[in-house]
Amino acid sequence: MCEITATEFKTHFGKYMELGQNEEIVVTHRGKPIFTIIPKKEDLTKRWESYFGMLPKEAFDDKDINRE
Repeated sequence: MCEITATEFKTHFGKYMELGQNEEIVVTHRGKPIFTIIPKKEDLTKRWESYFGMLPKEAFDDKDINRE
């Protein structure tokens, strides 16, 4: 995690846009956090699909779920 001032963020936006793809960045103003940049991870849908693949078929009660 990286912590920078709003002025630093504004001055070097491109640098932090690239850095923010891999790590969390907290932007501060007068020493107080004002926002956080969080890297985008894989889609939540894909993550849940991977979890369903690990569950036994008996765990599903809904007949509308495609388990193939």
